[in-house]
Amino acid sequence: MSTSFDIFLICPPGLEKALAAEALEHGFTPARPVAGGVEVTGGWSEVWRANLMLRGAVRVLVRIGAFRAFHLAQLDKRARKFPWADILRPDVPVRVEVSTNKRSKIYHAGAAAQRIETAIKETLGAPVSPEAALTLKARIDDNLVTFSLDTSGESLHKRGFKEAVNKAPMRETLAALFLREAGYTGQEPVLDPMCGSGTFPIEAAEIAMGLAPGRSRSFAFETLAGFDADAWNTLRSAVTPKTTEQRFYGSDRDQGAITMSGRNAEAAGVSAHTQFSCASISDLPRPDGPTGLVIINPPYGGRIGNKKPLFALHASLGTKLKTDFKGWRVAIITTEASLAKATGLNLSAGPYIPHGGLKVRLYQSGPL
Repeated sequence: MSTSFDIFLICPPGLEKALAAEALEHGFTPARPVAGGVEVTGGWSEVWRANLMLRGAVRVLVRIGAFRAFHLAQLDKRARKFPWADILRPDVPVRVEVSTNKRSKIYHAGAAAQRIETAIKETLGAPVSPEAALTLKARIDDNLVTFSLDTSGESLHKRGFKEAVNKAPMRETLAALFLREAGYTGQEPVLDPMCGSGTFPIEAAEIAMGLAPGRSRSFAFETLAGFDADAWNTLRSAVTPKTTEQRFYGSDRDQGAITMSGRNAEAAGVSAHTQFSCASISDLPRPDGPTGLVIINPPYGGRIGNKKPLFALHASLGTKLKTDFKGWRVAIITTEASLAKATGLNLSAGPYIPHGGLKVRLYQSGPL
């Protein structure tokens, strides 16, 4: 528990500062944003806590060691001397992934992976499988071989409760970071008028209720040598939910999406604070109570194909919000600046973020 590691929190490029801010709020200091994620340090308890508590992290990697290797024979010899038994168990399968580059004398990733796999099999006795849930990542850069373990297992956007998703789902990790970028802190209502499977309202409700995003799932670190199940259970049980008076709304013109959202909210344990209704944009009701955030992931060109109907959709959306949602802030995710402009709202654009093979941006307004 006292051993300290370099820990790397992976997130979508462009949202590193947002994840660093979340990490700092959870006591990970220092939290340094770098390309593709955030660097922190800590022991196993911090590794567990990052997996359990951070909403924006996609995976949590922990660096377990490094050595120099200038050729495959040297890699083989030093991989065999590496203390695998300190971290890996002989009965748990492991997958080996190698990345290298032309700055290293070992440039063939497949040959390097074979040497490392053989070392693990013959010195530790652990089975190696491309389907294993536990992944060892070896990065060879400038002849330095660095080993990291993916302590998460499945991507952290899989919270462990959602049974149903729509055709173009917004991953929960990305939704959480977009909510943060839009200024949401859990202290106001959130409405998504094109809610699909309910990701934004459910994520917003969980934040307001102080729920741990990883509360309903298992993690790869639970299969490591020396894992302390009692300490882990103590850490999990120490998370205390908060009470909230806020409500979170989703609507969609597709009744199937509304049914899906309701089931997902129930499974997440937030149904008492969420409300889903079948409605088109033109019939969208303004919720009673305080103003808050309207956040939308509407259809856009790469997802739909023909863009012409989308301009009319965005124009009607903008008109509805300006007319009936005075005082609310608006955040729209889209690939097209022209679609954001079609709303007629005064929107500022965030950085480009990879999502579903496309590059999207978060456009947001101040209070209308």
